[in-house]
Amino acid sequence: MTDLVLRQGALSLANLTDQSLRVRAIEAAATYDTDLLMDLTVAYMTTASRKGARTSAKTLAAYRLAVRDFVPWAHDHGVQLLRPGRRDGGRYLAHLGTRPSQGQGRRGRLSAATLAQYTAGARALYRALRWAGATDAQPFEDVAVAADPTPGIVKNPPYRREVEAALAHCEPRLAALLLLCAHSGLRITEALGVSRPDIQGRLLVVRGKGGRARHVPLGARVRAALEGLAPLDTDGRFFDWSYGQATYRAQKAFAQAGLDWRGFHAARKHSGTRLYAATRDFTRVGLFLGHASVDTTRRYVAVDSDDVSAEVENW
Repeated sequence: MTDLVLRQGALSLANLTDQSLRVRAIEAAATYDTDLLMDLTVAYMTTASRKGARTSAKTLAAYRLAVRDFVPWAHDHGVQLLRPGRRDGGRYLAHLGTRPSQGQGRRGRLSAATLAQYTAGARALYRALRWAGATDAQPFEDVAVAADPTPGIVKNPPYRREVEAALAHCEPRLAALLLLCAHSGLRITEALGVSRPDIQGRLLVVRGKGGRARHVPLGARVRAALEGLAPLDTDGRFFDWSYGQATYRAQKAFAQAGLDWRGFHAARKHSGTRLYAATRDFTRVGLFLGHASVDTTRRYVAVDSDDVSAEVENW
């Protein structure tokens, strides 16, 4: 389902009168109409939440997935959506915490990040129901997901030599995409959206989260990779792949190189780690990666455990 379809479905609900919206929301909750409740959540997120229309398609898709999971669970466990028990939010989180991961190639329980995402989506559903005037219930407001004690940089560390090895098995367009993530620090969604007009000499204009624009320096190798590509349309876009299509191609290249694929995020961490090693400055790395907080940047940089050994040697 495209972002356009997501937003059009939401717009049809948002354009209803207050009374009509309330009636539709009550009916959807009473009948556990998952599709309509997903649309209601998107309508709220895109017209009444803090970010409004700037809410990313990735967030909307994640919240739809969460609602699609929560509503059938509520039905099967006797939860009245408009009058949930005060412990029902915690019950759902406990259910998620004992459920095995269903991702391809994954084992064990759901990660803390996935638990937080599902809980946030269910919380957004109830905000949408309150926005529609269907209920005042807030069963997830006091539900908190315990933080994962293992840092993300440890669970999914940056690629190191893997990038160079994998590039040898990438065709030119895939190589350019991987370089945009691993050498220019772009998020995969940002990289897939790059077009010829975005290139301004040695800089790339990137529109990141929340619609914020930043100028990212392009190294010689990235510039050469992009210059060697023919745009795919009149807008100058270099890529017409979905996230899934790009992932499939990258997985195949890594497999051919005899490497484990850990996602494009590990490539972005590769760029952050290399830049920090060169600058020793989290602020500059954060600006490069487009982070609003340096605290976020620290989660993208792998620092050796003996990083300061030389400095303290003669203390």
